[in-house]
This record gives sequence, structure tokens and C-alpha cells, in this order.
Amino acid sequence: MRRYELMVIFPMEEDQHKAGREHLLSDLQSNGVEVERTDELGDKDLAFEVKKRKRGKYALLIIKSDPSKIVILDRIFKLNANLLKFLFVRIDE
Repeated sequence: MRRYELMVIFPMEEDQHKAGREHLLSDLQSNGVEVERTDELGDKDLAFEVKKRKRGKYALLIIKSDPSKIVILDRIFKLNANLLKFLFVRIDE
């Protein structure tokens, strides 16, 4: 299993943030991904508009996963309307 950083941007609305976070964690858990650490980075301006929004709530997760699961999670996260953006980055050991 490899370690990854997962940066996620949620909408500013509290209900969408909460729903997006719950879906994210349940998707990770159902695919056998281990979440090592979660850091809430707060509200920030976006560099450009995403889905007609100028601000978002940022979160950084450190996860352990098989590389094949990352491809599956990428497809699942693209369908989640409560995520503005996300990015997986492999951490070199």
C-alpha cells in the first residue's frame, strides 16, 4: 500500500460541506482506504471559478491505498456533486 495526499475542496454551504465530507469518508472506507490524518485548512478563495463558486472549504487527508483503488476513487469522486475539486498526490517514501 502506498501513501497519498488527498486535497479536497468542498462548497461553502454547511449542508453541502457536511454531505460531501460524509460521502468522501464512506467512499474511502468502502474501498479499503486507510485514513491516517485529516487536516481542515479552512475557507479560502479559489484561483478561478469552479461550478460558479469563488470560495471553498479545503481539507487535506493523508491516506494509504493500493494504486488500483485510486483509479476507482477518481471515478467515484467525479460523480460527487458535493466536491468542487480533488487531487491525489503520491507521497514518496
